[in-house]
Amino acid sequence: MGDTLEFTDIYQEMKGSWNEGRLRFSKQSIVYKSIKTGKVDTISAPDLSLAQWRRVCLGHGIKLTTSTGHVYKYDGFKDSDLDSITAFFKANYKVEVVERDMCVKGWNWGTAKFTGPLLSFDVTESPAFEIPLSNVSQCATGKNEVTLEFHQNDDAEVALMEVRFYVPPGNGEEGNDPVEAFAQNVLSKADVIQATGDAVCIFKELQCLTPRGRYDIRIYPSFLHLHGKTFDYKIPYTTVLRLFLLPHKEQMFFVISLDPPIKQGQTRYHFLILLFSKEEDISLELNMSEEEVEKRFETKLTKHMSGSLYEVVSRVMKALVNRKITVPGNFQGHSGSQCITCSYKASSGLLYPLERGFIYVHKPPVHLRFEEISCVNFARGTTTTRSFDFEIETKQGTQYTFSSIEREEYGKLFDFVNAKKLNIKNRGFKEGMKGKDDMSDSDEDQHDAYLERMKEEGKIREEGGSDESEGDSDESFNPGEELDDVAEEFDSNASGSDSEDESGGGSDEEAKPKKSKPKKEPAKKARAPREKKERKPRREKKVKDAGAPKRPMSAYMLWLNASRERIKSEFPGISVTEISKKAGEMWKQLGKDKKEEWDKKAEEAKRNYEKVMKEYRESGGGAAAASSAGASSSKKEPKKKSPAKANDKKKPVEKERGGGGGNDSFKSREFISSEDSSDNDDSDGGKKKKKKNRKRRHSDEEEEEIASTPPSSAESGSD
Repeated sequence: MGDTLEFTDIYQEMKGSWNEGRLRFSKQSIVYKSIKTGKVDTISAPDLSLAQWRRVCLGHGIKLTTSTGHVYKYDGFKDSDLDSITAFFKANYKVEVVERDMCVKGWNWGTAKFTGPLLSFDVTESPAFEIPLSNVSQCATGKNEVTLEFHQNDDAEVALMEVRFYVPPGNGEEGNDPVEAFAQNVLSKADVIQATGDAVCIFKELQCLTPRGRYDIRIYPSFLHLHGKTFDYKIPYTTVLRLFLLPHKEQMFFVISLDPPIKQGQTRYHFLILLFSKEEDISLELNMSEEEVEKRFETKLTKHMSGSLYEVVSRVMKALVNRKITVPGNFQGHSGSQCITCSYKASSGLLYPLERGFIYVHKPPVHLRFEEISCVNFARGTTTTRSFDFEIETKQGTQYTFSSIEREEYGKLFDFVNAKKLNIKNRGFKEGMKGKDDMSDSDEDQHDAYLERMKEEGKIREEGGSDESEGDSDESFNPGEELDDVAEEFDSNASGSDSEDESGGGSDEEAKPKKSKPKKEPAKKARAPREKKERKPRREKKVKDAGAPKRPMSAYMLWLNASRERIKSEFPGISVTEISKKAGEMWKQLGKDKKEEWDKKAEEAKRNYEKVMKEYRESGGGAAAASSAGASSSKKEPKKKSPAKANDKKKPVEKERGGGGGNDSFKSREFISSEDSSDNDDSDGGKKKKKKNRKRRHSDEEEEEIASTPPSSAESGSD
């Protein structure tokens, strides 16, 4: 048998909910650590007085009682664990593990027994259920009844609100009411806080961020009393999990972690956050004699204390709660502070990296221990590239996203997370993408100026002139330029049409076509070829010459290729992008002599490139690429047509509209002018139709100019 016995997946019942954790039996003590809260319960081996093995809801459980009267119950054991636990307890603790059966008859009458902090309800001398009196929040009495009310646990799906006991009359001793005796036994061990006696000390008008307001804090031996204008809170020291003292510029945050939290209606406050100024001082005298202070607190406190307000408050709380105060570790951000400014749930706050976790203040406060963190992730900022998001995922699947962190904080935070050996989520993704140089999309790579230069050189070397071709594709279709060209063409031909109207302004035949209703379809069909004709040709695309020599590398790239394997060996498991970042930092720290050596190598490579390129061009390599580029552009680029050819092509369209094909939907100008449309002038909508006809007349004139018929020929045709 070893020196320790350890069990995982062991549950401890806390106010109606089961908290999972680990239980370890050693020769010196019994230690249970909750996975959810990280709270550690330690039972010293000499204090253990009783151990019972029982059949419970989650399998088998063990009940441990100490000599001071505290009771600890743990469930989740297997039947086969009994032998090993019994032998270990007998050998190391000198305590026999007794098997005890629970009563399952379902009777609701029995005997109530008060044994230490437990109320046991026994039926036929076997316990049916047990009530920890520390869970009782209130006790009320009636004629023959006692009602117990319980503290509520927010994590429990189903909560026990109250239990009523019927106490028959005449069962108590003479002169004592059995109901009152029952209630007094409950209240003696219940967690009912009553502000009796004098406070040890009082701090006036302290600024509290959570819950918000200014409170007088009265320190009692067993609880903390927050007295405000609207609300009062009584906080037992047994509910305090941790104490934090967090500096920020000229202020100090004093954070008290609570479990269970204090309540205000439906709101739960898991953290009490006090804000102090570093310059605020206080002189305090404890409401105790010097002998009592020395006897109870030894050297932790003195009767007369003075100093900064936050120091005095933290010292008093540390002595009464008997908890260590957690402060930030060795982390130092880009600005020199021990915290990182960020946002959580649309509220700005501060994230403090601690030695064993992270804490965010202040709205809402969040404390995450390294033990409950599954992985972290550095993500791209959603609003701007000047910031990034830090995501933390817990083992329970909950994700916390701290956003709007300045890019300069990335290096410090990454080194901190890496040193704490936390699992970085996107590191594994990048390692799986090794060998690819296109990881430049990541935010992490944009730190380094040398990396930026390397990416630009890679683009030039690999893609050639693709950027110019992309820009040309945008220029090839420019609606604004086309409209300008059309307007100029329309204006030049419009003068001819105006002269037409001036020459024949007195004839009625010229006025009639203006009032007629030409069809819209021919006008639309006439515009389509015009737009194609006016579209500018694309510029010639640069074609990459596959046979051309490769461009020379810069001094930095030559050094990086030579040092890549060395960096990999010094930093095992580093990804491609992290190599680039680390190489940039190393290149900056490289001495001038070393850099000059690589500059000479780069100049030599450049001379060799120019020499090889000259030989390649003399051999006709560059000319062949240019000829192939010209051939490809000649295939794609449409030839520009002369105005004369465009006019010839438009004439068949005009003939077709002349009605030669027998299609009534196409009518020439001569046919329209011969129609009698003067009757429409006397109608009620005559004025509206005149306006429409004026617009259509311009479209007709435009069609004529597109057909490229001179004004004189058009007049002769109409005559």
